[in-house]
Amino acid sequence: MAFKLIPDVAAYDPNRVLDAVIKKLKLKNDAALSRVLEVAPPVISKIRHNTLPIGATILLRMHEVSHFSIRELRALMVRQDGGSPAAA
Repeated sequence: MAFKLIPDVAAYDPNRVLDAVIKKLKLKNDAALSRVLEVAPPVISKIRHNTLPIGATILLRMHEVSHFSIRELRALMVRQDGGSPAAA
């Protein structure tokens, strides 16, 4: 059985997925995203500031509203350069 490695914490970037969903849905800001996802605005803020991970429920809701596949959303959570935040 093949195992997938979980990305290094330094490679995790929730801003990429949040920004992609905002762009795809043509939303104005995080507050509009929170309304579409039906979560409180502080949840989006905590995700954006890396104090709360993107959980399964929010990931599924992003999939439902944006029509991005789960695979696409998960790929967006990983930094393009795969490096540390300083490399961005």
